[in-house]
Amino acid sequence: MKKILLIIFCFLQISLIAQTNIPTAQNIIDKSCKEAGKQNKKVFIIFHASWCGWCHKMDSSMNDVSCKNYFEKNFVIAHITVYERGEKEKLNNAGGEDILKKYHADKQGIPAWFILDKNGKLLADSQIRPTGASLDTEGKNVGCPAQKNEVEHFIKVLKQTTALSETNANAIRAKFLKNSE
Repeated sequence: MKKILLIIFCFLQISLIAQTNIPTAQNIIDKSCKEAGKQNKKVFIIFHASWCGWCHKMDSSMNDVSCKNYFEKNFVIAHITVYERGEKEKLNNAGGEDILKKYHADKQGIPAWFILDKNGKLLADSQIRPTGASLDTEGKNVGCPAQKNEVEHFIKVLKQTTALSETNANAIRAKFLKNSE
C-alpha cells in the first residue's frame, strides 16, 4: 500500500512540475522583448492553438524559404498558446486570453499577432481599422493573411515597423496570397 501511495505521490509531483514549466504569456513577452533589445529587433507575438489550421499556415508561410530570412532578421518570434481545451488545455500560456482582451482581439479568432518594440510597446497588430483609428480601436482580425486586402494590411504593417524592401514585400505577398488557394 505504501508503494502505491508513493507512486501516486510521485506521479502527482511530476504532473505539477510539468504544469508549472509552461511560462505565462507575460513571461514569454518579457523574455522576447529582452532578446529583441539585445539583437536590435522587434517582437512578433503569435497567439495560436494546436488545432488551428490558419495558425499552422501562418507559421509555414513565415518559415517558407522565400520569407524566413526577412522575419528572422527583423523579429524575435514567439508564440503564446490560447484556447486549447480538454487534455491540451494545460498547454495554454496563463494570461494569454487577458492580453488578447486588453488589445481588443479576444473575440476575433486566431491566429492573432502583435508587433512590439523592445520595451513591450504595441506598435501594430493583425487588426484592420479605419484609416486614422488608434490601436485602442477594435478592428477586424486578418489572422493569417490570405486575401488581397489582408496581405496588403500585413505588408503595410511590416513597412511601418521594419525596413521592408520591395523584394521582401513581393516575396511575402506572393507566399501569403497562396494561403487563399
